[in-house]
Amino acid sequence: MKPLLSKTTKPFIIYVLVILLMSIPVYYFIVDTIWQNELDEHNKTIAEKTAYEFNHLKLSDEALNESIKLWNSIQPETNIEKLKFNSRKRDEYFTIEKAETFSTEPEIERYRCLEKVVYINNQPFLFTVQTNIEESRETIAAIALNTAFFFAIIVLGLLVLNRRLSAVVWHPFRNTLEKLKNFNLNHQIKIEFEKTDTTEFEELHQSLSKLIEHSISVYKTQKEFTENASHELQTPLAIIKHKLDILLQNEDLTSKQYEIVEDINKALTRSSRINKNLLLLAKIENSQFDTTENILLNNAVRQSIELLEEHFYQKNIKVESSLEVEVFVNGNMSLTEVLINNLIVNAIRHTPQNGFIDMKLMNTSFQIANSGTGKLNEDFLFKRFSRLSADSNGSGLGLSIIYEICKFQKWKINYKFENSQHIFTVDF
Repeated sequence: MKPLLSKTTKPFIIYVLVILLMSIPVYYFIVDTIWQNELDEHNKTIAEKTAYEFNHLKLSDEALNESIKLWNSIQPETNIEKLKFNSRKRDEYFTIEKAETFSTEPEIERYRCLEKVVYINNQPFLFTVQTNIEESRETIAAIALNTAFFFAIIVLGLLVLNRRLSAVVWHPFRNTLEKLKNFNLNHQIKIEFEKTDTTEFEELHQSLSKLIEHSISVYKTQKEFTENASHELQTPLAIIKHKLDILLQNEDLTSKQYEIVEDINKALTRSSRINKNLLLLAKIENSQFDTTENILLNNAVRQSIELLEEHFYQKNIKVESSLEVEVFVNGNMSLTEVLINNLIVNAIRHTPQNGFIDMKLMNTSFQIANSGTGKLNEDFLFKRFSRLSADSNGSGLGLSIIYEICKFQKWKINYKFENSQHIFTVDF
């Protein structure tokens, strides 16, 4: 995962690098062209000034020829040659490369040259002048170093600016993100977003406010429906249950009728249990329980074991428990009892005939392990109405209730399958 700023900064830096690299030959071409134009002007000025000085001396033809010879011998980069007639229509500018003959280590140098016809004593002379041009390698190296220097400044500046701008510009976004992380739909408290002068953030806040308001409204409606449905079903279910009990006591029922009524009674009992569990889940989600009670877990576990002793006997399950250490926790007594009962019932349900259940109570956790034949599907372990065994008597809500109780009391429930044992651990 990369921050948004790094994703935008990296392409920008690459773009700047490419542009600066492309600019090096462009800079070189521009600088070289300007330098050649300046040298052309310089050479032209030398030629014109030299002709002017010779004319100003007003030498005889013989003295002029001697002076030109002397000039050519002491000025190696210039040459004056007499012409019989002027056949050139314009000045010629060109560039040549030659070795420096006067140097101990001759190097190839570039020269900008001018051939221009000048008139001295009204006679045409071809004036040639050569001026050394800065080496191209040195020019390119200087431009490259200059480009690299400014690229380093740009990158450093971008990194510094990004950090500072990130702290200022993205502050409303981070504040909004933090509030969304702490938002809990169960509490049904609307989020008050920070006012900002950034249009995009304001639009985001307005959209989020509408979404949260709609979610809270839908959640309230769904919660009220669940509560009302579960609560209102209790009375008719109880009446039907009572009527079925009376009907079962009727001596005029045939064996076939008795079986039908018994099946109806079992289905009704399961429906009533599901209804009570759904109502319990709704109350847990609505935070309708106090979690400040000081509970001695040892007694709660012993009571659950005694209550379910008949079930152990029916499947010939060997029960081992380690409850010697007194463990006190803060929570809700009734919810904790439901949690322990559901854990033990779940262990009984997934323990084969003649199996075993081992319970350990420690200072910071309660662990229950039972023999089993295969690992439970962890993807559906705490999902409502998920079927993890062939037992049709369960409501499919036992583990969901365990998970919600742990979440409500800020405990953690973990499951693993080791050495042919299902192991559930509740960390307080």
